[in-house]
Amino acid sequence: MGCKGVCEMIASGSRTFLSPALLGFGNSNSQNENKLKAKKMKKTVILLLFFLVLFSCSVKDTGKKELAAKILSDTTMQKVDEMARNLMKKGFYAGSGYQMVWARDLNTFIELSCEEYDTKIIRENLLMFFHFQQENGELLDGYVPREAFTWGDPHTYESATAPGHIGFKNTVETDQETSLIQAISKYISKTGDNSILNEIVAGKTVYDRLVFAIDYLLNKRYSEKYGLITGATTFDWGDVQVEGGAVVDVDSLTHWSIDIYDNAMFAIALKDMGKMSENPAEKERWNKLHTQIQTNAKKYLWDSVKNKFIPHIYIGGSPFPDDFDENAIHYHGGTAVAIEAGFLNKDEIAAVLAQMKENVKLSGAPSIGLTVYPPYPTEVLGKNISAPYEYQNGGDWTWFGGRMIQQLIANDFGEEAYELAQPMFNRVVKNGDFYEWYKIDGTPAGSAEFKGSAGVLAKSIEMFNEWAEKNK
Repeated sequence: MGCKGVCEMIASGSRTFLSPALLGFGNSNSQNENKLKAKKMKKTVILLLFFLVLFSCSVKDTGKKELAAKILSDTTMQKVDEMARNLMKKGFYAGSGYQMVWARDLNTFIELSCEEYDTKIIRENLLMFFHFQQENGELLDGYVPREAFTWGDPHTYESATAPGHIGFKNTVETDQETSLIQAISKYISKTGDNSILNEIVAGKTVYDRLVFAIDYLLNKRYSEKYGLITGATTFDWGDVQVEGGAVVDVDSLTHWSIDIYDNAMFAIALKDMGKMSENPAEKERWNKLHTQIQTNAKKYLWDSVKNKFIPHIYIGGSPFPDDFDENAIHYHGGTAVAIEAGFLNKDEIAAVLAQMKENVKLSGAPSIGLTVYPPYPTEVLGKNISAPYEYQNGGDWTWFGGRMIQQLIANDFGEEAYELAQPMFNRVVKNGDFYEWYKIDGTPAGSAEFKGSAGVLAKSIEMFNEWAEKNK
């Protein structure tokens, strides 16, 4: 209950907790005298509580005003925002180490890109994904101009309607369709361009292709038993399978499983489909499916005793030894997206936040961007898979830490959000760039100019500023 609610309760003189019986006057022989005493005490208690609440609210409001002033004058945040905007002006490739357009990356920086780049070109880049949609509705990770295809991918995709490009996909993951749906929805929200949904690409409208993509997930990546979507076994939100083998492609070593990240992404995409649809029957379909995914994700993946999401439900057996306790591992990235999807209430958010902070402390990681803790030990992983605290196996990723910051702001954890965001802001300025991830000692790693990191930090800054304007 907030300050306003407590004040209203006190002002009404609640008969529940201030009754004469509860104040100790229920068995007196002198009823009139005791009623008078009770009435006087009741007034005294009401006044005391009223002033205590007013004092508490005043302190709280003062704290918010001080934080608001600090946010609005934070030159480091202003510098990071400027750097992020300048990076968006360079185009849509994911980073200096990734000269491709990825759906999962674009989804996290398209809003800022729409503010800094030609939206007509952004529209064209979004539409390009649909030229590579497969006959079963499957969407790809992304594409690259044919002349820029320089890596040895044995599983490339081509399109007769986009001969100048090559498509690619890490098939172990199940977030490509949902990432593109979310990106389309964000593009519409930023530009007001609903006409993109009626654009015809290779014989189908974009909206019909989005429906086609969801049907693919329900037909090919869905567990009837659990009512949730499936994928290969990866590190949290990652697109590298822990068994090794083909690493980013489904193969004979793959163990199919269910995790929170894929299903949270699906829930967000379904909510977006409900917003984009103009057909009442279709809206009802998306809303019902959204409720189903949300309900089942909480039912099967949330550990109410440990207040955390379990890493995986296995469809046909686990890739790990029987004596390995995988549920000791916290999936911070998927948890942040689950909060965005509305899976957790405020008390549960507070519980997972406390765990994240403790895990950062125990690991020695530089920020709340730590995505997996503890990391998977080398002895339970396949060949050529990241060692502990490397890459997706416990690296520090602003790309997901920034999303957690956003959700803390959105759920009224503003003070904690500001404190936890500082290491991520400071290292951008210190290193002069946005990096893909960071090692446990804070060393930048992976691709520079990583737009996903820039996008989530810039959105966090926008949310901080909006919060500050309301509370100054």
